Amino acid sequence: MSLESRLALLANADKSLLANIVRGIEKESLRVEPNGQLAKTPHPKALGSALTHPSITTDYSEALLEFITAPSASIDQVLSELEEIHRYTYENIDDELLWVNSMPCQLGEDSSIPVGEYGSSNIGRMKTVYRLGLGHRYGRLMQTIAGIHYNFSVPDSLWMKLQADEGNQQSLQDYKTEGYFALIRNFRRYFWLLLYLFGAAPAVCKSFVRNREHDLQPVGNDSHSLYKPNATSLRMGNLGYQSDAQSSLIVCYNDIAQYTRTLKGALETPYKHYEHLGLKDSQGNYQQLTTNLLQIENEFYSPIRPKRTAASGETPLEALHNKGVEYIEVRCVDLNPLAACGIDRQTIHFLDTFLLFCLLKDSPKTNNNEYQQITENQRRTVADGRNPDVELVDGEQSRKLVDWGQALVAEMQPVATLLDKANNSAEYQSTLATMGERLQNSSLTPAAVLLDEMNQHNETYYRMAMRKAVEHREYFRSESLAPEVIEKYQRLAEQSQLEQQQIEASDSVSFDDFLTAYYHRDSLVT
Repeated sequence: MSLESRLALLANADKSLLANIVRGIEKESLRVEPNGQLAKTPHPKALGSALTHPSITTDYSEALLEFITAPSASIDQVLSELEEIHRYTYENIDDELLWVNSMPCQLGEDSSIPVGEYGSSNIGRMKTVYRLGLGHRYGRLMQTIAGIHYNFSVPDSLWMKLQADEGNQQSLQDYKTEGYFALIRNFRRYFWLLLYLFGAAPAVCKSFVRNREHDLQPVGNDSHSLYKPNATSLRMGNLGYQSDAQSSLIVCYNDIAQYTRTLKGALETPYKHYEHLGLKDSQGNYQQLTTNLLQIENEFYSPIRPKRTAASGETPLEALHNKGVEYIEVRCVDLNPLAACGIDRQTIHFLDTFLLFCLLKDSPKTNNNEYQQITENQRRTVADGRNPDVELVDGEQSRKLVDWGQALVAEMQPVATLLDKANNSAEYQSTLATMGERLQNSSLTPAAVLLDEMNQHNETYYRMAMRKAVEHREYFRSESLAPEVIEKYQRLAEQSQLEQQQIEASDSVSFDDFLTAYYHRDSLVT
């Protein structure tokens, strides 16, 4: 079906189809000391168990907090919960700060970055060893980069409406899975637009690139800060989540079978450099989970992932293969230092519009040539996206990023109109107009605003980030949580610690046997 016919179908449908979009946010933030150095303290006990807490955990490092909101059809509820978690955390991290930028604070040597600890259980040890492996493979500095993960799904009633109109005879889950993979293909074609509109990482502290090759330049006379004059999101470029080992790995998003087959192959393919590192050190301690190209499927760096909640004892790849796609996870959104929570309503409204557009628009199957174009468009937007003359590759032709972006925003207009109608608002269309202005004037983008603030305040990247971190801390501390909210998070912390203890007490096999069984389950994916 064409975008136009699907829009016409939904224009006359029940409002609830579009009012019940479910979204959730996973937001990462480094804990830092008052001097801006990475915190070396353990995960605060008051925040519960990083292994089992539903709302507060850690990502790569013990210092890299991750806040997780419950899935909700209410944007207000998602942002309210995210703010709640921030306030509770600030009440329990003493004099530490939450770093507000995606690119990290002043860093010491690679070995000084503490890896996340998850207790003595087999699953806890697996999480820690996986992180040790990432450190050996890519360096620990890369793992201190933070971002926003945006989880998105539409209600079954919307899928059923589309399926009935097409006369499609598949099971509902198979139809949904195909639809989400179509969304992903379109997302990959156009996500350069998100890098331009929301990229907020045009500069880094010099310590981040110490002893690394790079093509950054000093910010004016400031030798402590490095940047690219028209960059949008250095996090999404070759200084961020990139891997030479994965550069040859072309993951196919044409259907779930090809996707899971490709990832399974990477999980089972030996990689010479990782074999040279060794599975264990000379004392017999694990250095990585395997010596294959990927340790687990999450090691594959992608701006978007199809997701399925795994049951206990089930691997993520197995769950996705057997049960299909449940939701998608967008992973290319920078922390916005201009927003206290790192993300604001406007960004959410645009993400909803953009993702629904990608879902409804016809999405041809992709090929290796387009895969290379997507990678090239990402590279150009990251490095030079705010250059008004920068061009991207669109099939056999080149198009100015600004022109193509404006064409996409115009194509999204009826989607925003439908969302406003369903939600009795005008925010979606207003947000789209704001994004159109950012395309016309790159100085309105977050990346440009941050560089301008550095210039206006005559401050380094580090000083700007510290100023923002202090501002946000004061905001969160300016209003106390209600006693019942504090009690809720205290109870969650206690329950998570008890759950971790129960998991540790229930282990009945050795760690070696646990890993063997884990990888056997992935081998069952056909």
